[in-house]
Amino acid sequence: MSKTGVKKIQAIRGMNDLLPSDSPRWQFFETKVRQLMLRYGFNEIRTPIVEQTALFARSIGEVTDIVEKEMYTFDDRNSESLTLRPEGTASCVRAAMEHGLLYNQTQRLWYQGPMFRYERPQKGRYRQFHQIGVETFGFDGPDIDAEVILLSARLWQELGLMEHVTLELNSLGSSEARAAYRDTLVAYFEQHRDVLDEDSLRRLTSNPLRILDSKNPAMADMLNTAPQLMDHLDTESREHFEQLTKILEAAGIPYVINPRLVRGLDYYCRTVFEWTTTALGSQGTVCAGGRYDGLVEQLGGKPTPAVGFAMGIERLILLLETLQLIPDDALGGCDVFLLPMDDNATLAAITLAEQLRSELPTLRLQLHCGGGSFKSRMKKADKSNATMAILLGEDEIAEQSATLKFLRDDREQQRASIAMLGDTLRELLVINA
Repeated sequence: MSKTGVKKIQAIRGMNDLLPSDSPRWQFFETKVRQLMLRYGFNEIRTPIVEQTALFARSIGEVTDIVEKEMYTFDDRNSESLTLRPEGTASCVRAAMEHGLLYNQTQRLWYQGPMFRYERPQKGRYRQFHQIGVETFGFDGPDIDAEVILLSARLWQELGLMEHVTLELNSLGSSEARAAYRDTLVAYFEQHRDVLDEDSLRRLTSNPLRILDSKNPAMADMLNTAPQLMDHLDTESREHFEQLTKILEAAGIPYVINPRLVRGLDYYCRTVFEWTTTALGSQGTVCAGGRYDGLVEQLGGKPTPAVGFAMGIERLILLLETLQLIPDDALGGCDVFLLPMDDNATLAAITLAEQLRSELPTLRLQLHCGGGSFKSRMKKADKSNATMAILLGEDEIAEQSATLKFLRDDREQQRASIAMLGDTLRELLVINA
């Protein structure tokens, strides 16, 4: 309750504000991703955050935890059931189908934005979280599986994360092979019902492969001796997987085969993969994906091969911060703080600021506004984290010059003519403009 007696409104639990001190870290990461997507020939797609509930029920699966427990679903004023998107693939497929992007053509698409799931908030995992995803359509060979994995590997290399992450691979085979394996697996679990926990007993009839993904230590020994899907693959899926691993080996990308890697969504087939890390404490997944050849048909389109991945931005930012891999110059601030020494210099300072912004488009320049004493103005200059302050006073204006005061280095201040100030800043700050 505030002093005025009005109850303050706070953010919803698990839905966090991104403050100005945090934004530069996100911008650094997002810029790296955007540049990489362009280099690999991927085009950005942006979809609504609200979709018809049926889209996710049909794509993700009615009996998954996401649909049963985690979706934010509501009826609108027309009594139509709508859902805040819990993941991005289904929305991307819906948009591609609706706008004819899959008709006799291939697509390499990527997206970023908020997703929503109702679960217990924890560090790096929130109810509103942000993902970057890649989806490709129309490619049925293992080369595109390798391409999206190599794209993610290059991102880790450029961020300095490669030595801190591990690529885990598995194959789920065809739907027919998986159905036969499912029967074998259920028979095995039935023999060990006394070991299964409550979640696993529920999944035994709905989604038994998800039991393999359980983190319950009491079930570890039983799961380690469970039948492996890799031993039940159809010939085509086995060859697909072998070709994928050969490409990765030729590219020098190390991997481990994890027979218990099944992914949590119903639409995956054949290749599935995860990039995991132990740098955040317990093992955690920072990127996950795979092939989902049946999803377009499942949503009413023609059979279309597809493969993609998604990565959580919050967890990756946390990883970069933990490992101190975000460079100092990516943490915000400005290059120059332009400071009129008194109110009489304000007009000249504004004019000079606009002149420099036109001449040096990449210069990060902050202009002092709001008056105050000279001492208070200098405090704001220092707080801006600028490399230098440009001071304008009565003498400077009379001489058509400016005083340059270095805020981070032990260097004597100097005068520079207004006419040559752009060139002087280029030299001092190494500005490419």
